Amino acid sequence: MGKKYGEKHKVGYYECDVTGHMTQPAMLAVAIEISEAQSAALGRDSHFVQSLGVTWIITNYQITYNRLPRALETIAVSTMAMEYNKFFCYRNFWLEDEAGNELVKIEAVFALMDLNTRKVATVSDEIIAPYGSEKVKKIRRYPKLAKVEAEKGASQPYRVRFYDIDNNHHVNNSVYFTWIFDVLGYDFLSSHKPLSTAIRFEKEVEYGNQVESHYQIVETAEGTIETRHEIRCGDVICCEANIVWQKA
Repeated sequence: MGKKYGEKHKVGYYECDVTGHMTQPAMLAVAIEISEAQSAALGRDSHFVQSLGVTWIITNYQITYNRLPRALETIAVSTMAMEYNKFFCYRNFWLEDEAGNELVKIEAVFALMDLNTRKVATVSDEIIAPYGSEKVKKIRRYPKLAKVEAEKGASQPYRVRFYDIDNNHHVNNSVYFTWIFDVLGYDFLSSHKPLSTAIRFEKEVEYGNQVESHYQIVETAEGTIETRHEIRCGDVICCEANIVWQKA
């Protein structure tokens, strides 16, 4: 187990949707900001990492929700680099209310990408050592995501804009969540709340690309609703996700 780092955050109106709850992209942005603050405090900020010819990317999120943060609520956001192996680093984030109750837990999988080849690079002990996380040999395996059935799904196109691109020169992870949630529409999003999200990023999407956000809504035997998602660039699946919802 590594070193834990946290800060308080007051949820702004601009971070919330029409229901007054914090949006998924806003939660991820705050979580990543906290991890970057920890990295800077440990002398491992983005400038240091990129000086070694690599940069961080995120390959997976597993998110569980007890309650979404509300506008003007002060929450505690904390993170810990849990463990790492040759290719992947596993970092957890927690969003808690002022009483210490867990609101949202985010499990993220990070990897290093070579800036020249754009391929996954070996994780260097030099980068990871200050975090105090455990080195393991095992690579975590996550359950397969349910696919969108083409004959039962629908889709909506999006074009990648300048402000969708981050300093790694590809689409920021939070933008995928916008594409994934947006296709579900006002009526669904205003009447349902998420219980869990599993998302996997497969391929980079770059400026000017045209993508299609495919989705399917499925009622489960447990009485919840599962939405299945694929972000495609042509015939290539760049991102896929499964989200479990219940009536708000």
